[in-house]
Amino acid sequence: MTKDIANSRTMLRALRLRFCAIFLTVLIADQVTKQIMLALIFDPPRWIEIAAILNFVPVWNRGMSFGMLADGGILVPIGLTSLAIAVSAWLFWMAPGFGRMQRLAAPLIAGGAIGNAIDRLRFGKVVDFIDVHYAGWHWPAFNLADAAITIGALLWGYSILREQETSRK
Repeated sequence: MTKDIANSRTMLRALRLRFCAIFLTVLIADQVTKQIMLALIFDPPRWIEIAAILNFVPVWNRGMSFGMLADGGILVPIGLTSLAIAVSAWLFWMAPGFGRMQRLAAPLIAGGAIGNAIDRLRFGKVVDFIDVHYAGWHWPAFNLADAAITIGALLWGYSILREQETSRK
């Protein structure tokens, strides 16, 4: 019985450590790239063409994804920052009980959410700089935190659909 408890604690510690490693990798990569872009394209403002469909452009986002809630006043950054902290803490706490794919998705979502929350605390807005475009159509500018959140959400959604499919069989 004692051996089972020790094994359970070791496994829990390993899962939390893995969460922290992915979370910190996303957070650090996000903050480093934003700092580089602040120096490179925000001051003075300019855009850099990387490829036929990709530019680096300076965009300050006061809202959330795709600029939603950008005109919401001071409550938006406070609310979004609080939400990011609460969701990230919940994901960290609950991650050991998640399925394998959700245990990968959770720290991606948390790392991205906290990365953008740091921007809101520092600047009152989020640093976006990746511009994907084609034939005059531009996807809203985003950053690595946004990409991590999106990938995490897609993995999470896929895991739910996959679980439903396996439970039907």
